[in-house]
Amino acid sequence: MDKLNIVIDFFTTHKLLLTVIIIMLISFMKRLVVSKIRGDVAFISEVQRKWMSRTKNGTFIIIVMILFVLWQTEINKFALSVTAIAIAFVVASKEIILCFTGSIQRASSRSFVIGDWIEVGKLCGEVIEHNLMATVIQEIDLHHGQYHFTGKTVTFPNSMFFSYAVKNLNFMKRYVYHNFNITVVEFDNLYPLFPELQSKIEAHCEDFNEVATRYNSIIEKHAGVDLPGPEPHIHINSGPNGEQVVHIMIFCPTERATHLEQEIRKDFMEAYHEAFPKSDKG
Repeated sequence: MDKLNIVIDFFTTHKLLLTVIIIMLISFMKRLVVSKIRGDVAFISEVQRKWMSRTKNGTFIIIVMILFVLWQTEINKFALSVTAIAIAFVVASKEIILCFTGSIQRASSRSFVIGDWIEVGKLCGEVIEHNLMATVIQEIDLHHGQYHFTGKTVTFPNSMFFSYAVKNLNFMKRYVYHNFNITVVEFDNLYPLFPELQSKIEAHCEDFNEVATRYNSIIEKHAGVDLPGPEPHIHINSGPNGEQVVHIMIFCPTERATHLEQEIRKDFMEAYHEAFPKSDKG
């Protein structure tokens, strides 16, 4: 008992050493638990990512609470003696406070969870981790009409949630409304080409049409709005220089969107050159 009291008195006197030991011990336990969750698999599942994120956030909160209790007396003395410095510190740490409150805002609004596809400002990607200060995503090339990972990992502060709207693109992980344009310089009557083009698009989409119809209905019920529907849509606009811009929208599996776009472009070009041979334009 005397030895225990000696040890307690020693660590009470040397709080800094006790703090280092606590941080090292909890960090070691965190790494051990995270490694157990990850296992030996090559690719981490969404469930594993969620538990890894919970473990990291939980250990961080535990460390903060233990250190606060351990240094409570010193913190109280410091707060009372340097009130003016504390106010200046709050002003200087505005970004940190915004990150923390941004995390609270995300959690309260439930705007996304790990595994969702999101868009914040010009950043698009799949959420792989989030904590009190920042959110980490695997970037996806959506702004160029692509739906593949770029291989880049983006970490942005949670304060961005107050500056930009958070768009949840989770439904796009399976099916997507894929839009693309075909520009025709010559002012020809393109409308007679559309019935055949519509038939070819429907033929390209025939193998997944039934699943697309069901998935489209699920999205409509979840969103509570009337969406365009799974059938292809074609319409024409005029460009700034008088050219014709053919807009095509299809509802298709995300991983096949780029391939189907190329097939449809090929069908349109073949139909156009057949209907308007170059010899007729000379």
